[in-house]
Amino acid sequence: MSAPFVLAVPSKGRLQENTEAFFARAGLKLSKAGGARDYRGTIAGLDNVEVAYLSASEIASQLSRGLAHLGVTGEDLVRENIADADRRVSLIDGLGFGYADVVVAVPQAWIDVRTMAEWNFVGVPDLVSAGRRVHCVEWQMFPSGQPNPGFVEQAKQALAAAGAAASDPVLLICRSGARSRAAAIALTDAGFEKAFNVAGGFEGDLDGEGHRGNRNGWKAANLPWRQG
Repeated sequence: MSAPFVLAVPSKGRLQENTEAFFARAGLKLSKAGGARDYRGTIAGLDNVEVAYLSASEIASQLSRGLAHLGVTGEDLVRENIADADRRVSLIDGLGFGYADVVVAVPQAWIDVRTMAEWNFVGVPDLVSAGRRVHCVEWQMFPSGQPNPGFVEQAKQALAAAGAAASDPVLLICRSGARSRAAAIALTDAGFEKAFNVAGGFEGDLDGEGHRGNRNGWKAANLPWRQG
């Protein structure tokens, strides 16, 4: 007897209900042999098919390892969990269900720690559409490049003006993530509980031609910005 064909489907909620309804419309009835708590099932009339009830991420993993032959899961999970997904698996069709309600929340407190010259000539993140502004506080002073001894106190004043408490998230950004990381550590040491560095920064790392703004970072991601 040959090994069964394994169909992996979502194990709970609306995804399971919609998947079972989809197969039912095709005349294929999925059922769990041991009841609702069983994670293995069958398809009526297809003796050599085994239905595996798994989480959406587990389905992608099983497909990656060759332990499932057909799966119903999100394309995003397939691409996250399977390297070179376009070569290793075939994406058959979108089933039209399983979409998520996405809510984007923008923290209130942002600090750009680059220099005045960078703000004016390179640009700054523009958060006006989100009802936020980026506060500019130099970590290293222009034009000397020396550390700003008043950074923490100036940052505290800017955050207080924004109505941010020490327990609120604070996001810090610089050119490529180095200065803002140091600034985030300084604010953490000063009592701010959730000071975060924006990895990649505003311009990102150098590309193969020695240019910034193309490889990673705020600009490369096409996020809103303006001249300072």
